[in-house]
Amino acid sequence: MIEHRPFSTLGKANHGWLDANHHFSFAGYHDPSRVNWGALRVWNDDKIAPKSGFPTHPHNDMEIITYVRTGAITHRDSMGNEGRTEAGDVQVMSAGRGVAHSEMNLEDEETTLFQIWIIPSERGGDPGWGARQFPKGDRAGQFVPLASGVANDEDALPIRTDARVLGATVKAGESVTYTPRTADRHLYLVPATGSIRVGDIEAQARDGLAITKEDSITITALEDSELVLVDAA
Repeated sequence: MIEHRPFSTLGKANHGWLDANHHFSFAGYHDPSRVNWGALRVWNDDKIAPKSGFPTHPHNDMEIITYVRTGAITHRDSMGNEGRTEAGDVQVMSAGRGVAHSEMNLEDEETTLFQIWIIPSERGGDPGWGARQFPKGDRAGQFVPLASGVANDEDALPIRTDARVLGATVKAGESVTYTPRTADRHLYLVPATGSIRVGDIEAQARDGLAITKEDSITITALEDSELVLVDAA
């Protein structure tokens, strides 16, 4: 089963400094048919104006993955961590029993990013944060785990849930195949750039594809494309 969710159908919230698009119900946007996809709870497509951002606020019991598309984001938290994550790179925060953090665009240009929240396998625990670079060349023609709670994904940033966040880049006319461990997994695929075809469905940049009950999926790039995929319980 593959459900196409065009970008134009996403929830919208423009706060001036933040232009947000919600793949799932979030804040003032509620759609009972789009509350979660398995353990995947949030996928926000955010544009953050220069010299602005999210001031310090709390979280608990959520795995929060930030995939920076353009620009950079600077993270500070109550654990004493601080880091700047640039385009194409990834940061993760395990909120655990509780943490406060800020995410600021300190750049002179707009920052765009995907913020992905996944429900943890267990509540509580110490909070944690990490970030690392993921060169796009390493993802050419294949899915590479960026954040993962799955055994043997040693090079991915760790998250505390039975899920993987993966990235791939695919040249126009080429294809990449992904096979989940079991067909009942919940896959959610978004082309950050480009356009793609999966089966008989064509999707444009920033559209969502909600996928389950599929033994595998083959994605063909209609244009050079940058893909982000979540595989969740």
